Amino acid sequence: MIVQCPRCGKQAEMTGNPFRPFCSERCKTIDLGNWISGAFRIPEDQPEDGADDESRSRKDLKKE
Repeated sequence: MIVQCPRCGKQAEMTGNPFRPFCSERCKTIDLGNWISGAFRIPEDQPEDGADDESRSRKDLKKE
């Protein structure tokens, strides 16, 4: 099975490829470096009202 490398777009063999889904160790390493540096991030869900409730409860604890 042949797939497209997510880093450079070259075609790469999936079977027997130790770097799959990447075409090479270089592409795999570049991708890992981007995740480690924060260039790639999974967006965090924005709490609707949960953050406000947490800050309110902290204020209430200080008053007690």
